[in-house]
Amino acid sequence: MMKTFNTIMNSIWFWIGLFILTYIIAMDAKNIAEYLNAPWLTKYPKDWIFPTKTYISSFMNWLIEDASFGLFTFTEFTRAISWTIEQPYKFVLALLSSGFTSGFGKNIVQILPPLSWLGVLAFVIALAHYAKSWFLAFIVGLSFLYLAVFGQWDSAMITLASVVIAVPIGVGLGLMFGIYAYYHPLFEKILNAILDLMQTIPIFAYLVPILFMFGFGPVSALIATVIYAAPPMVRNTMLALKSVDPEIKDFGIMTGCTRFQLTWRILVPASLNQIMVGTNQVIMLSLNMVIIASMIGAGGLGFDVLSSLRRLDIGGGFEAGIAIVILAIAIDRLSQAFAVRQVQINKKHKDYGVLSRYKRTFIVIGILLSALIFGQFLPFLQDFPKAYELSTGTFWSDLIKYLNINYFDYFEAVKIFLLKGFMLPIKRFLLSVPWGWMILILTILGWKFGGWKLALLNLLMSLFIVINGVWDKAMITIYLCGASVIIAAAIGLPLGILAAVNDKAGKIIGVFIDTLQTLPSFVYLIPVVMLFRIGDFTAMIAIILYALVPAVRYTAHGVKNTNPELIEAGIVSGATKWQTLTKIRLPLALPEILLGINQTIMLALSMLVITALVGTRDLGQEVYIALTKADTGRGLVAGLAIAFIAIMADRIISAGAKKARIRYGMEAE
Repeated sequence: MMKTFNTIMNSIWFWIGLFILTYIIAMDAKNIAEYLNAPWLTKYPKDWIFPTKTYISSFMNWLIEDASFGLFTFTEFTRAISWTIEQPYKFVLALLSSGFTSGFGKNIVQILPPLSWLGVLAFVIALAHYAKSWFLAFIVGLSFLYLAVFGQWDSAMITLASVVIAVPIGVGLGLMFGIYAYYHPLFEKILNAILDLMQTIPIFAYLVPILFMFGFGPVSALIATVIYAAPPMVRNTMLALKSVDPEIKDFGIMTGCTRFQLTWRILVPASLNQIMVGTNQVIMLSLNMVIIASMIGAGGLGFDVLSSLRRLDIGGGFEAGIAIVILAIAIDRLSQAFAVRQVQINKKHKDYGVLSRYKRTFIVIGILLSALIFGQFLPFLQDFPKAYELSTGTFWSDLIKYLNINYFDYFEAVKIFLLKGFMLPIKRFLLSVPWGWMILILTILGWKFGGWKLALLNLLMSLFIVINGVWDKAMITIYLCGASVIIAAAIGLPLGILAAVNDKAGKIIGVFIDTLQTLPSFVYLIPVVMLFRIGDFTAMIAIILYALVPAVRYTAHGVKNTNPELIEAGIVSGATKWQTLTKIRLPLALPEILLGINQTIMLALSMLVITALVGTRDLGQEVYIALTKADTGRGLVAGLAIAFIAIMADRIISAGAKKARIRYGMEAE
């Protein structure tokens, strides 16, 4: 125990000493540079900037305009992919939203209407009952009924059409890549590096090259959604296949299975539960992507939220955002039910006919046909009557107006206090630290926590940022992210501890956290902008709300799952509840808490690109400007810079968490 205490104290003194030294250098940086006649020590010279973004843009132009594979050009190849994806999308969109038509322009004639709202409602209820129970059918049915009653049905069906196409593509590609990586270790290492980049580069950075290659429209949005949602499927597939009992695999080999038979008849069925978890993540990430995808041509609920944000329409934005949450909850519950469903043979139906076995199917078909036939004479069977639609838009708008009128001075006081007393000092400090010294610090931290490999990684990644001329924007990114994470941790850690030690509080906090987790990221911006206007403070509040969840969840999990024998030993030794918490639970939960902070940083960085819409001047703004100007090089360089900041933070904190686990005997050295 004394050794552990000494290790902690040494670590504390290390951080204090490093901060003091950095502060002294930052304050005297200009004087030192002037004395040595070396202005480059504080400001990286523009002449030294490497034109990476120019090379990337030139390469993209060559790829689109001149690249050829002999029989066809690269552009023809991408257009072929676009056409292949577009055909099933058009069919599903016609089925759910637009209906089947013939002709063009003024001569367009509708042959068949889309599925009626009653038919879709009956279908999802039957599907939920088949997957689990009547209770799930009630929840899912109520969710879809909400979409109809609150006037979100048409947009929700457009969004659902995108999900129906994107999810199978994402799951299929993820499954194939995961299986191939399982059999080829070298490919797995390369793939893991690519997945790390895919999950840390902001999706905005993907949008520019996707627009170049596939054009503006829903197909580009679908491709961007697949790129964003597929990585968890790849990782879950690899994890699932590796976790299969070796005896099962050996049995398959001994029975003479080929690799194909071993994979599809033994390994995949044996790991199906974990693979279905990956499928569920693909579904949720696809829904999380709908607002961003609307920027490049996707319609639906995402477009409604985005247009509401542009108009500062608080009511419309909240209604569309809540509709996304409702749709996400319904699909999430359905996919989870299918993931754990155990197919059982119902013996009482073995002597009955087809009608008895498939009564749900016949009921749904009957409702669909009835609505199709009688909907021509009774419109309410086809479309939910507009006269009966409800709206909460006015309520949300009036609420924000009331808060602005009655509490504007309080909001402004809090804003000014945090800006002047907390945010701006951090910003000035980071911008005043010489770039060379900051790179040295990152290299030293890499060496301290992860050895020479992490030190080299940090050195190369930070050099990439500085030589591409985005160092100052990177520091502003770190300032916004850091300020947000500090406050998120200050709020999240106590909430997590309270949720772990108090069951009643845990349930309330759980509902609050679940709500934050399911709201689309753009939805946070609308009320925050209305209350605090645009600027860094507004961005910080939105980031805190979005990134708070893992800080709470990981802390609660770590504190709650402390070894009960150690807690009992503390109680027997006479420890009070406070001593048990501070001397046993929190130290042992430190690795989990660090991982929660790590995930908070990742979410904060991913949110920075979205907060660029409210006037920040960081790397997120650089990516957003690149998207508006279709500048591929600029967007990818800024996106890579954000990814490298995320990777460095992730590697340092993960290494620190591992050392903590080793220190407390939770992991072998």
